[in-house]
Amino acid sequence: MKKKNETRDVYSAVADPTRRELIRLLADAEELPLHKLTAHFQIGRTAVSKHLVILKDVDLVKDRKVGRETRYRLNAEPLLEIEDWVSYYTKFWRERADLLRQLLQEEKNET
Repeated sequence: MKKKNETRDVYSAVADPTRRELIRLLADAEELPLHKLTAHFQIGRTAVSKHLVILKDVDLVKDRKVGRETRYRLNAEPLLEIEDWVSYYTKFWRERADLLRQLLQEEKNET
């Protein structure tokens, strides 16, 4: 069994624009083989395959063999970690912006 790369996480996996595009393509399809994914990029199959390995390492992509072909599909569950992180800071900054608006309004009313 292949051990996951301990230094990779979902944030580093989605930091690359090619991998984000792969995620988008897989989100739009149930599953796709490598040659159909590669057709969307200016890079070769080997490079696309390396990006898929990184996505697989963080469990964002699942694969299965169908004959001689490997098909890939998105597993969006690890993206929940990013959603939780963004939601926390969205709430944090909204509260700070509301407080700032309130303070500015109070200051405006005093003048």
